Amino acid sequence: QVQLVESGGGLVQPGGSLRLSCAASGSIFSINAMGWFRQTPGREREFVAAISPGGLTTYAESVKGRFTISRDNTKHTVYLQMNSLRPEDTAAYFCAGDLDGLGGARIIHYDYWGLGTQVTVSS
Repeated sequence: QVQLVESGGGLVQPGGSLRLSCAASGSIFSINAMGWFRQTPGREREFVAAISPGGLTTYAESVKGRFTISRDNTKHTVYLQMNSLRPEDTAAYFCAGDLDGLGGARIIHYDYWGLGTQVTVSS
């Protein structure tokens, strides 16, 4: 059974930075596409960033130039470096994995999910 555990969320001031981590177990991590999504109460979960098994990355327009997704296959971990954070980035952030390696922005591609970590950007 595949499991994902996110960490690194917290409270940060506008303009600050956080790095989220997502540790995977129970799958052949290196062939999975991985993604980050976020959700606020009353809204649908939205795409943030994704990384292919080979390291190709895609981003939502709202985070381009501020967020960076990366992966370390030796540690079975994917990261989301978030810089220049804004109050509108406040959300629960979820890590997801796609066993078929497709990934991308479409939620339906993802087979398994973590429980999320809260990010709050506020002064």
